[in-house]
Amino acid sequence: MKNKDNTDLTFQRADRGDKAEILELYHSLVGTECCAWTMDYPGEEDIEGDLARDGLFCMKNAEGRIVGAISIDRDEAVESLSCWTKELMPAAELSRLGVQVEYQNQGIARMLLQYGMEELKRQGKKSVHFLVCKTNEKAIRSYNKLDFNVVGECEMYGEEWWCYEHGFFGEMA
Repeated sequence: MKNKDNTDLTFQRADRGDKAEILELYHSLVGTECCAWTMDYPGEEDIEGDLARDGLFCMKNAEGRIVGAISIDRDEAVESLSCWTKELMPAAELSRLGVQVEYQNQGIARMLLQYGMEELKRQGKKSVHFLVCKTNEKAIRSYNKLDFNVVGECEMYGEEWWCYEHGFFGEMA
């Protein structure tokens, strides 16, 4: 596939060899506009957990450099929120979506979300849900373009979040 700048990109499951580069990506985004991350989160422990669950994916350019990453998360605090639609269970959370600054505004975040949702469908999930920091205007714009629904809000991890959900309905694989 290609991004808006006609660059070849490949979506794939991340492996241990990608760990350092993904951590570098996460750290490079700390302090950028709308980013609620810190140098501690997401960190090595989060990446290790994602890798252990086969839940970490990345987008690589033609040179093999990671330009974006996304994970399928298992966070009991998020899963237990009462806003998720019962009829859309089982569901899973997409989390830790990050795109290299020089690749932002090229549609890569939406591609990562779409590939993440395809993976969830392959796993038999009926929907996807995730939290978006209320101050992350870029992410909110992206999710609105993909017709995600705000089903609630919460305060966790020292931030205020919108709770987004999208059912796959007749799209199941």
